[in-house]
Amino acid sequence: MNPLLISALLFLVAGGLLLSSVIRSKMAMRTVIGRLGGAMHANAFDVLSNRSVSSDSKYFDSEVTGYLNQLGWRSGQHRAIFLLIQIILPLVLVFAALFVQSLLSADTDNGNMFWLTLVFAGGIGYLIPKRVLVKLAKVRQERLAVEVSTMIPLLRMLFEVGMTVEQALRILAESGQKMLPELARELKLILLRVDAGLDLGYELRDAAFLMQVDELTDCFTILEQLIQQGGGGMHSLLSLKELLDDRRMTSLQEKVSKMSAKMSIVMMVFLFPALLIVLAGPGFIAIIQALGDMG
Repeated sequence: MNPLLISALLFLVAGGLLLSSVIRSKMAMRTVIGRLGGAMHANAFDVLSNRSVSSDSKYFDSEVTGYLNQLGWRSGQHRAIFLLIQIILPLVLVFAALFVQSLLSADTDNGNMFWLTLVFAGGIGYLIPKRVLVKLAKVRQERLAVEVSTMIPLLRMLFEVGMTVEQALRILAESGQKMLPELARELKLILLRVDAGLDLGYELRDAAFLMQVDELTDCFTILEQLIQQGGGGMHSLLSLKELLDDRRMTSLQEKVSKMSAKMSIVMMVFLFPALLIVLAGPGFIAIIQALGDMG
């Protein structure tokens, strides 16, 4: 077997043993602390998802933290999952590259391409989780923007029957999970903090800042004004609904215009040759027959 492949296997085994020893030591420490404080025993996943790992800025850059917040992965367990993926995936791809190259070629000691392939595999493995996270966060932002247009009429109906902002949000969080799955999830988190004694207006502003969705920011700003002023926000909600509808209409028109341009390219590539054959084919055939008769 290739010596580099053997060294890679030994490196992976050593990394696994080191990780397991760290987890065991922290589990033992937390178990002792739990016994002294009367808490439950800790498991391995709790050790990885504790606050020192999940919220420390040295493990995540600011962009990754923002994308995790936008995706709704704010708990320690979710951040630990992403951290493990970002650590394990590069090692797996490097090991796969070593295995493939050991099968393809036996002489890889004096080639720079071998090391370039390993570096490339490790870099791809490190970048893939972040790219997937960006895509998922963007998809969730689009869902939230669409759900805001549905939430505004529901809020106006609840306000018209005399409910306060907090009561209306609780109704939407409890009964609107099918119509507003993403917003209901965010509203539940906001209301849990409100039940803990925090201010509703501040929590709405903080959630809007974390989500980075313009439609949600505008809606929560109006709700915050309603909390402070106690009324007079029905016209603002109606204006926001009309503005969001205009934005969606403009976005759809833009997509339709881009699609028409793309379809024109498709027609030129596929339809024009067929049309040329149908229209100009008989003329070319007649010219060829005439030249054949002359010959």
